[in-house]
Amino acid sequence: MLSKEFIKMNLTGKNKNEILEEMVDILDKGGVLNDKEEYLRVVKEREATSSTGLEEGIAIPHGKTKAVKKATIAFGKSETGVDFNSLDGEKARLFFMIAAPEGTTDEHIEMLSKITNKLLNDEFREKLDNAKTEDEIIKLFNSVEKKENEATIKRDGYVVAVTACPVGIAHTYMAADSLINKALELGVDIKVETNGSVGVKNELTTEDIKRATGVIIAADKSIDMDRFEGKKLIQVPVKEAIRIPEELINKTLNGEGTIFHSSSKKESKTTAKNEKTGAYKHLMNGVSNMLPLVVCGGVLIALSIALSGIKAGAGADVTNPFLKSMLDLGVTAFGLMIPVLSGYIAMSIADRPGLAPGLVGGALANTAGAGFLGGMVAGFAAGYIAKWVKNWNVPAGLRPIMPIFVIPLVSTGLVGILMYFISSPISGFMNALTNVLKGMQAGSIFLALILGLMISFDMGGPINKVAFLFGSAMITQGVPEVMGPIAVAICIPPIGMGLATMIGGKNFEISEREAGKAAFAMGLIGITEGAIPFAAADPLRVIPSIMTGSAIGAVIAAIGKVTDHAPHGGPIVLPVVDNKLMFIIAIVVGSLITAIMVNILKKIKK
Repeated sequence: MLSKEFIKMNLTGKNKNEILEEMVDILDKGGVLNDKEEYLRVVKEREATSSTGLEEGIAIPHGKTKAVKKATIAFGKSETGVDFNSLDGEKARLFFMIAAPEGTTDEHIEMLSKITNKLLNDEFREKLDNAKTEDEIIKLFNSVEKKENEATIKRDGYVVAVTACPVGIAHTYMAADSLINKALELGVDIKVETNGSVGVKNELTTEDIKRATGVIIAADKSIDMDRFEGKKLIQVPVKEAIRIPEELINKTLNGEGTIFHSSSKKESKTTAKNEKTGAYKHLMNGVSNMLPLVVCGGVLIALSIALSGIKAGAGADVTNPFLKSMLDLGVTAFGLMIPVLSGYIAMSIADRPGLAPGLVGGALANTAGAGFLGGMVAGFAAGYIAKWVKNWNVPAGLRPIMPIFVIPLVSTGLVGILMYFISSPISGFMNALTNVLKGMQAGSIFLALILGLMISFDMGGPINKVAFLFGSAMITQGVPEVMGPIAVAICIPPIGMGLATMIGGKNFEISEREAGKAAFAMGLIGITEGAIPFAAADPLRVIPSIMTGSAIGAVIAAIGKVTDHAPHGGPIVLPVVDNKLMFIIAIVVGSLITAIMVNILKKIKK
């Protein structure tokens, strides 16, 4: 599918859009497109979902549409490279554009897999980078194809593997190809199942699993594990299959790993070690499913408030019927955010039986005002309770109704009882905090510091609500000096995390970098919840960073005697703020501190 007429050795585009247009031109001149503009639109639409920039200077933009006559690959090289929002943050130099006609199942995904398989070879990639002519490119691909076809199985044993990443685009297939490539090199018989964006491909059969010497699970999201009952498993994050495929294959063939038991009560040290990865995987399953609600809800709320404005003493003033409907849609999406987080954490732990108790636990956390931290607690509690009930040894007659009746009913009831006992202490705690704040002097630096820490700690949770409601009450009593530092602290978490993804792209996944743009926009409108996906995914590094930035911003606002006459925050309240310059300085300084601190902490982690 790659010939000389579809190769261009000196791309001249200076940015992502110019490169895409230039690559589409190559395909169009080769006569494989019915509608050039339509194909370009589809490719750009695909890029808007998540960038196809991978790592090591490689990008594989692709599109599947009726505007394509026949499946074709175009290749182009850029000497200087362009910013392509790649996974590693580096400029892309080598571009493969895949054009697939509609109605060809998932041919473009198979072509993508084929290309990434070759590009995982460092020697091949280096030769491709150094090639000067179209003939060299064709010869290079042909020589690799020949070498792959000549490979023979030399070692005893049969390895099966499953690869899966939360987004299901790049790492899923790169991990699969890395394992397959290394197995060919070692002469090992292997079969790899991919759980990607197009669903399960190359699914492992019961016979495959039964015959396998061992199983490699390279996944960052929930997959069907019960089928591996009694098999030796090696469980790692998906990136490990890209980084150390040989080590994983050798360990599997040598009989290393932990025997998997879905109802095992005793866990070996290896299993305990993998449970840490498991907890993170469950959390990320919740975060990745919650993220669309945060973005769409936040953007709808932000637009409706931005187009309506803020009134002194009243806050957001949305009266236009259309904008009110937009606001209601956004609020509805935000209302589902915590239940979805909890539900999908629980589902990752206990599979489908965990979804109902997780959703209910998240809804109860919302009602109790427990915020995203309460939602996380509810999700993990629901998941492990459902898993426990799922493993009950029940009579054979009850087994058919366990997943649809017994497990959801019992686990939902237990989660409800748990959340009931949690909600009462939260209410008492909120009242106690309010009384403490009332005893502090309005306008003091210490009060501003405490309010800044409270606002950013749980972003919509009970501690945040106490601080916000206290500031709002003070406005009605003619003391707007309290709301000034709060208005600054409210917007620093989302603006700071948005800046963090812009200045330290390498430290964030593609989905996080996209969420960073939405978070920044939400911060401008004073929606603290825009930072929740980052805090939920990495609380130990994100929460201290946003608390530090918000606290410093609030203190600067107090020193500058910033006052806010509306119960709202962020730059949108600027018209009703006194001492506007200090208000802006406080936001800028606090946001930069958050952005810099979180990137430093993430680099230390790496």
